[in-house]
Amino acid sequence: MRIISGQFKGRKIVAPKKLPVRPTTDMAKESLFNILNNYYYFDEISVLDLFSGTGNISYEFASRGTENITAIDGDFGCVRFIKQTAEQFKMPIDAIKADVFKYLENARGQYTVIFADPPYNLPIEEFSKIPTYIFEKDLLEKEGLLIVEHSKHTSLDDIDYFSFKKSYGGNTFSFFEWPKAE
Repeated sequence: MRIISGQFKGRKIVAPKKLPVRPTTDMAKESLFNILNNYYYFDEISVLDLFSGTGNISYEFASRGTENITAIDGDFGCVRFIKQTAEQFKMPIDAIKADVFKYLENARGQYTVIFADPPYNLPIEEFSKIPTYIFEKDLLEKEGLLIVEHSKHTSLDDIDYFSFKKSYGGNTFSFFEWPKAE
């Protein structure tokens, strides 16, 4: 994987092969960050990266100047790799080993962007728990975005707070947000 833009633009990060991950493709990641670039100044936001895997998305935010990044993954090897990489590049990423759903049940605070990249084979009921927990627990800032990455074969359009989606190859990003005041 490579970092697309920012301070570490062009740097390649090679994750151990034994990690149970499916990193977001560079094309999909670049498209996602082009969308986010129209919403935010990266140095003014806070990010929660759920099912963070290799840390691919967290590194991209850090490279673009985000100072408050929390990465959650249930795999010890993934969390160790994120911590080592963040330390190597002096990135402000707090990597925590936790079951994402248990973490969300007890989470406090708010984030501008919450990115979730659960396993593509997760049952739809589990996918729907992600926005449910986040909005019920008020973890997303009022102008924030929740982005859930999933297979193009999964539809999250009927889940509360769904706003829009973008597809890139086999990847789809579904965006959720608070309703806009009229």
